[in-house]
Amino acid sequence: MQHRIVVLGAGYTGAIAAGRLARRLHREDVAITLVNAEPDFVERVRMHQVATGQDLRPRPLGEMFAGTGVVLKLAKVTGVDVDRKAVTVVDANGPGGPEAEELEYDTLVYALGSGWNDQGVPGAAEHAHQIAGRPGALRLRERLARLDAGESVVVVGGGLTGLEAATEIAEARPDLDVALAARGELGDWLSPKGRGHLRKVFGKLGITVHEHAMVTGVEADRVTTAGGVTIPAAVTVWTTGFAVHPIAKATTLDVTDTGRIVVDETMRSVSHPDVYAIGDAALAMGPGDKPLRMSCASGTPMAWQAADAIAARLTGGKLPNAPLRYFNQCVSLGRREGLIQYVTADDRAVRAALTGRLAAVYKELVCKGAAWGVAHPMLGLPARRRHVVRQPARASSPVGTAA
Repeated sequence: MQHRIVVLGAGYTGAIAAGRLARRLHREDVAITLVNAEPDFVERVRMHQVATGQDLRPRPLGEMFAGTGVVLKLAKVTGVDVDRKAVTVVDANGPGGPEAEELEYDTLVYALGSGWNDQGVPGAAEHAHQIAGRPGALRLRERLARLDAGESVVVVGGGLTGLEAATEIAEARPDLDVALAARGELGDWLSPKGRGHLRKVFGKLGITVHEHAMVTGVEADRVTTAGGVTIPAAVTVWTTGFAVHPIAKATTLDVTDTGRIVVDETMRSVSHPDVYAIGDAALAMGPGDKPLRMSCASGTPMAWQAADAIAARLTGGKLPNAPLRYFNQCVSLGRREGLIQYVTADDRAVRAALTGRLAAVYKELVCKGAAWGVAHPMLGLPARRRHVVRQPARASSPVGTAA
């Protein structure tokens, strides 16, 4: 009898996990099914580029997993019953419209990722744009294209997503009045060198920075801060955080109050041993007993860890013992500038930072390398002794896809 592995979500983590499992368990007694709502792999870390009119290379999942033994199921996940070990999906391509189907599993890899989070701020859901996924980025792209010179764009959120969005928009549309509203100081988690370079780039691009400005309301043409300040905004871009897919919270899995699945060091659910969770959907502990942040950086080694642990348990091999740690945060500041902030294992900035054009090239290589790894699932490197986190560990690169 075949051991059925079902992977939910083909973002960075889900796609990497499925490919690594195929490589580790390329055998007739294991069946791997990858479920995703979209037919293409989406480079989510590049959504700020899509929003400014840049086109990304198409990466059809069918082509990526051809010949791997992974069965691709294009469907939307509507429910998970972890007690019955079954997943309910809806196939939107059914001949009579959406048709529900149940997929049974022996091992489940939950990688449904996250979406944008308006944090309950009045007017944000109705009036703000988001770049947490391709549909949102494309809607923002259309809206920006209709703006006339001199109109205002306000990016809300001073994390890495906000920094990348503001600089990308300002560089692509120097005729617009671009501003960023940050809850704290600009780049307050960076080293002095990193903060200095950030201010230099923002100044060069003409971006107005509103510091200590917590946005409490969004309207069609403005945002309002907790201090009562009104900032004109023909377009508001919301980048203050991400919320996980709600399906896990509706199950009997042990989850946090925000719906993240609690896992052990092998990414295995602490309540249901046949379920593994990776990427934004999981709460995993890193160095210093600190939770790993939602990011592509965290998600990729989490996927390696889960796949290796599943393979080891099915084959009687040795469980992986690879601590996850951080080395740097990579930030693009438009196409010609970048910032590589070196950090401690638990993601605290150190003095060293790489800036300028070389940092932009470095970040681009990291993004290309991540996409290449997903696109060539059977050509990846063997499991490393240590899983190195090299991408930003903040909100710039959430991973996964809401399948």
